[in-house]
Amino acid sequence: MNKNFVEELRWRGMLAQIMPGTEELLQKELVTAYLGTDPTADSLHIGHLCGVMMLRHLQRCGHKPIILVGGATGMIGDPSGKSQERNLLDDETLYHNQECIKRQVAKFLDFDGDAPNKAELVNNYDWMKDFTFLNFAREVGKHITVNYMMAKESVQQRLNGEARDGLSFTEFTYQLLQGYDFLYLYQHKGCKLQLGGNDQWGNMTTGTELIRRTLGSEAEAFALTCPLITKADGKKFGKTESGNVWLDPKRTSPYKFYQFWLNVSDDDAERYIKIFTSLDKETIDALVEEHRQDPGRRTLQRRLAEEVTVMVHSREDYDAAVEASNILFGKSTKESLMKLDEQTLLDIFEGVPQFEISADKLGLPAVELFTTEAAVFASKGEMRKLVQGGGVSLNKEKLAAFDRAITADDLIDGKYLLVQRGKKNYYLVTVKG
Repeated sequence: MNKNFVEELRWRGMLAQIMPGTEELLQKELVTAYLGTDPTADSLHIGHLCGVMMLRHLQRCGHKPIILVGGATGMIGDPSGKSQERNLLDDETLYHNQECIKRQVAKFLDFDGDAPNKAELVNNYDWMKDFTFLNFAREVGKHITVNYMMAKESVQQRLNGEARDGLSFTEFTYQLLQGYDFLYLYQHKGCKLQLGGNDQWGNMTTGTELIRRTLGSEAEAFALTCPLITKADGKKFGKTESGNVWLDPKRTSPYKFYQFWLNVSDDDAERYIKIFTSLDKETIDALVEEHRQDPGRRTLQRRLAEEVTVMVHSREDYDAAVEASNILFGKSTKESLMKLDEQTLLDIFEGVPQFEISADKLGLPAVELFTTEAAVFASKGEMRKLVQGGGVSLNKEKLAAFDRAITADDLIDGKYLLVQRGKKNYYLVTVKG
């Protein structure tokens, strides 16, 4: 017998609202369920992960997940939870974004094989592009009253002046478009359940209502939402000073991605390890217990960072991220420094003082280069003293002589020098050609 999907979400803290009858349906048959995602970028970010993890648990509990890329709806924008309308995308960009998203989601879901519950990706642009406005008004519009649509919280918020510009007709009809997706998938894919974030509840229930009113009361459709993930301090989850934490390594390096999870608070780590990993309850309970015995060891954060980094990137990327973290905080060697790619190097030393020198200064003695050209040390005398006391390292190796010439052979990635003064103080010198 497969695990109970709703039970699985419940203990993980991933269940917000659920329509009556949903749990019974999931226990009696193989259910096809879909979750919509917006293709406005060519990468998902960790704000999307809770939804993707719902689909992963759904598939592991024996049901069939469909991920719907909103090519059509992505062209107009959704009022719920947003203060502005979205930018409209062209076909080529949408297709590119869809393909990138599928590659990312394939790490969480099984799209291959011939199992009856293999995952599918669909794009609502495929069935919306030839739907005329007149047909839409006749087939969809007549089933849902304006009173019903007006009562939705997302519409009310926009109308009551929380957004400066009110609500456009386009956005007002969004719930009908999303509702039609559900109807279409119900009719063509036997899809009876929609999953989503809790801010989608209004749109999702419009879909179940549209199915009932179009096909009759025996046509049963259901909706289930996960809570919107926040941090313990109430702030939005997944945003850092520099913006979203993306799944695409070109947008957020695996090192930075790993660091994000490693640095969450204890309270958040305890919630996130349930939501963002597939570890079972026993394993998680044991980790929580171990963490509480000695919070300083950050057992939960380490395991969380490992699980999510391996799942989104790879075991190799995770190992490289751990090694990179050791460069800043632990014992590491020149070899591990030289192995870093440029982006990771820059991410690691993001906050440290940085200097630039021109390539024609290479060949100068260290004492000249790191005082006059890049003011790492206040004076030559100070640097001389520190080097003699063994307190200066270049690229993770002790600098033996203060007057040794610094050459192109010393450069990391052909353009960086890492100077360390004492244990904790790093300086990154960039050599410009």
